Amino acid sequence: MNTQSFAARSYRDDAVVLRTHKLGEADRIITLLTKHHGQVRAVAKGVRRTSSRFGARLEPFMVADLQLVSGRSLDIVTQAVAKGAYGNSIATDYSRYTVAAAMTETAEKLTDADVESCTAQYNLLVGALASLSRAEHPPELILDSYLLRAMATGGWAPSFTDCARCSSPGPHDAFSAPLGGMVCADCRPPGSPAPAPETVVLLGALLTGNWATADVSAAVHRREAAGLVASYLQWHLERALKSLKHVERS
Repeated sequence: MNTQSFAARSYRDDAVVLRTHKLGEADRIITLLTKHHGQVRAVAKGVRRTSSRFGARLEPFMVADLQLVSGRSLDIVTQAVAKGAYGNSIATDYSRYTVAAAMTETAEKLTDADVESCTAQYNLLVGALASLSRAEHPPELILDSYLLRAMATGGWAPSFTDCARCSSPGPHDAFSAPLGGMVCADCRPPGSPAPAPETVVLLGALLTGNWATADVSAAVHRREAAGLVASYLQWHLERALKSLKHVERS
């Protein structure tokens, strides 16, 4: 291969590993969310060998400074320097692992064709994985906060105060995923759920990162909030997340 051509196609970026799968006897295909180049699929050659120079730096949930070379269908990882070693502490705890899997699946879905918000989505995911690895908050709360904020970053910001349809001041009693959150009595579609006021407060706290309120919430309101978040996510992504069914709820 021409050295100048190789250098011209080379680029560097920070990335978080969303998922991996085997390729041949020793390689892996890595799905990455990069900070500046959006979602990237790349080959890590020889990564499955014990002598691999990449070590564990290209495992799911890891954050690394990568050197890559653009390819026709897949890029090639040529260098990886660890920046956030979150994989080990997450992988050894089932509740954290399932939450991280749901977050990375969401990030993959949201950034599949959206390059404009990739930097914001990257920063949001890395922050959530870091918080999860350090057990700063209950895993299920970190997940629901991440999901709401990721959807908002992707252009589907829910409203938990004013009516999502007509903007009349709240608080309101009904929730509608298709309309974008809490809705007033005039806009409420038939059959809309009516969450407890404490659940609505919790949803607003998760969206804004108000952990002082979220951390003291009751389990019953966390479960109700989780169901509403899941329905909101499924409606706007037009598909259910496979990994969500494995998440443990207290």
